[in-house]
Amino acid sequence: MRVIVNFQHMDTSSPTVFVNAELLPMYVGRKVRAVVQVTQSDGEIKTGKSTDERQLIIKGLPQVPPMTHVEVIGIAESEQSIHAETWTNFGNTFDTQSYNQVCQLANGDFKGLFL
Repeated sequence: MRVIVNFQHMDTSSPTVFVNAELLPMYVGRKVRAVVQVTQSDGEIKTGKSTDERQLIIKGLPQVPPMTHVEVIGIAESEQSIHAETWTNFGNTFDTQSYNQVCQLANGDFKGLFL
């Protein structure tokens, strides 16, 4: 079997960095990707627990039930907040430890594989 992959239309001009709350301050003003567990909702502003157990503020996220894990792609507005452009609901069960390890690898020795 032969598989042909066409990356012609893939946008690589602005890669999205994998972050947790600890890494977010390094990328303020840039596009980031993070997974949070929603802990509180106040309209379009959600408070969530990052995969490293720290608190993040997510703006622009639609109504999401508490305790739901969501992956957020957006702009890091500050050291503790992300303005969501897109999001994916990962449900109530998610391996936060593995994702946190991916964040560490993507910002460490294996950074070149992720950007």
